[in-house]
Amino acid sequence: MPNYLVVVESPAKAKTIKRFLGRKYKVKASMGHLIDLPKSHLGIDIEKDFQPKYITIRGKGNILKELKKESKKASSVYLAADPDREGEAICWHLKNVLQNTNNQFYRVQFNEITKNAIKNAFNNPGEIDINRVEAQQARRILDRLVGYLISPLLWRKVKKGLSAGRVQSVAVRLVCDREKEIEAFTPEEYWSIEAMLTVDREDNSFPAKFYGKKEKKINISSRAEAEKILQELNNQTFVVKNIKVRERKRNPPPPFTTSSMQQEAVKKLGFTTKKVMAVAQQLYEGINVPEEKGTIGMITYIRTDSTRISSEAQGAAKEYIVSKFGANYYPKQPRKYTSDKKSQDAHEAIRPTSPWRDPEKVKSYLNEDQFKLYVLIWERFIASQMSAAVLEQKTVDIACGDYYFKVTGSTMLFPGFMSVSKPSQEKTKDEIVLPKMKENQELKLLAIEPSQHFTQPPPRYTEATLVKTLEKKGIGRPSTYAPIIDTILSRGYVRKIDKALHPTELGFLVVDLLKDYFPEIIDISFTAQMEEKLDLIEEGNLDRHQVLKDFYSPFRQRLEIAEKEIEKIEIQEEVTDEKCPLCSRNLVKKQSRYGPFLACPGFPDCKFTKPFLKSIGVNCPLDGGLIVERRSRKGRIFYGCKNYPQCEFVSWDKPVDKKCPECHTILIEKKRKDGIYFQCMNKSCNYIEKVK
Repeated sequence: MPNYLVVVESPAKAKTIKRFLGRKYKVKASMGHLIDLPKSHLGIDIEKDFQPKYITIRGKGNILKELKKESKKASSVYLAADPDREGEAICWHLKNVLQNTNNQFYRVQFNEITKNAIKNAFNNPGEIDINRVEAQQARRILDRLVGYLISPLLWRKVKKGLSAGRVQSVAVRLVCDREKEIEAFTPEEYWSIEAMLTVDREDNSFPAKFYGKKEKKINISSRAEAEKILQELNNQTFVVKNIKVRERKRNPPPPFTTSSMQQEAVKKLGFTTKKVMAVAQQLYEGINVPEEKGTIGMITYIRTDSTRISSEAQGAAKEYIVSKFGANYYPKQPRKYTSDKKSQDAHEAIRPTSPWRDPEKVKSYLNEDQFKLYVLIWERFIASQMSAAVLEQKTVDIACGDYYFKVTGSTMLFPGFMSVSKPSQEKTKDEIVLPKMKENQELKLLAIEPSQHFTQPPPRYTEATLVKTLEKKGIGRPSTYAPIIDTILSRGYVRKIDKALHPTELGFLVVDLLKDYFPEIIDISFTAQMEEKLDLIEEGNLDRHQVLKDFYSPFRQRLEIAEKEIEKIEIQEEVTDEKCPLCSRNLVKKQSRYGPFLACPGFPDCKFTKPFLKSIGVNCPLDGGLIVERRSRKGRIFYGCKNYPQCEFVSWDKPVDKKCPECHTILIEKKRKDGIYFQCMNKSCNYIEKVK
């Protein structure tokens, strides 16, 4: 009786696949890579055409021994790692160490872990794609050369524990460059005027924005200009001059790629990119669904830059949409989305493996995070296959003397895809529902108010917007975004404060050094071009050795110059007046990914550390101690009494040095879109005031 061995990366994936294969198949997990470059040294023979020196990863020897034992019993070995460069490299390494004269090796690939996909893959096995392996080796060697040759230089010249990376350093540069833009920004004043109008009743009012004089738009740059216009508007009548009505279609967004899934989950769910990928991996590898008699892969492969959907998946989506919503909710032709020119288009977009597995049906089998992400993926996919939403948009020009105001509103004529998924952008003013009006009709003015504004600097990156920028500029690949962000945070180059990414002093220092001595490594276009070269290697149109040679020759010269010219940089740590309780040295202020902390300068002899407590100048309402700023394990700021644990006062909102005039409880600061408010901390008191 034939005996087959199947090797996948993880036990969860092995468990799911085992369900769909017969008793002749033994499914084992490699637990990721088993063979890689050594950690202790470079592991590349530069003189011998950049030959990598692979070893068995420490701690993986027993797994490899077990796989060798099982492969000797098997007549055929099926290598079923993920269908990407890393998966291909895992398969290639496994074949090299497991191959013997008794068996045949096959490569099987599937985009989803479902019965049909698995059966089809095993009925049509292929060979290892050596070009894809070559691309993975080129990337691995490039990253090793940059990381293992620049990082020691930073250790010697700056401080231990630093690192540079072909992609991570560019990501830090983007964050630093944005900070410099913000620092250099000069705000400009401008004003707006809004009139609150009504046709009849006050509860039927709507806001109209000042536009200009007749057809000419006027920008108001000062209070004096605004007041002059208000004077001229005084005692004038507001009259409807023109009404334009048009139908507008809003098309659904495409199904998720890795990048767009990360962006949306960061924005809507508050996940980190690392958490998005961890939860998505769980959904891909399989969830136990008792009513389907075992473990089921809930979504398709999660590392993709394509928005393409298979015809089978589109057919299933059509059947679901027509059944649940009606035929008019499905477009006349199935939707096709165009992927970016840089897209490899190797895999489908991320989608549920079955549209009929709607979130409520499987909710009881998912944990909270899995459910939230599954809802996001399921809704996005179903919406992407539906008809457009149809809105009636109404634009009204309103005259007041020689001046004009404008208002735009819309009403939903047909919800289409918006029955399932609302667009992620915030609700805008053009979604105001306007009352019925006709031309030359007089309107009643309820209030008119000028507002001062200032132009804003570009916003700091968040995890979502940094991922979006990296993708747009062609830096890195879908699988690299989460680890890149995790690395730059853990190295202390960047800190996350209220979801925004702030560069640290160390981040600026390292980026400036790399700009001076390794301009190519830190150059955005150079890094993007290198990604294109890796794609060409994968397509078989470029030689790996030539790419490495072209990169290394100028890089080695840069290294030699940097070694000679960079002087030892002493990072002066801020010394505090607070004494170490163990050795009486003055504690110094240090930085971590979660913010500042105090440490003994006698490390490693003395390892004393404590949180750095920043006072906000407000006394605790419980014991009168100072309230200080603290950070949660996830880096979120909260406020607590300095006398913790004796005093347990805590608040997510910032307390202010002011008491409620009604109940005398301390007030807290609340930030809203229309400004800052002080609100009573006592939940049974409804006092709130807007801060001028």
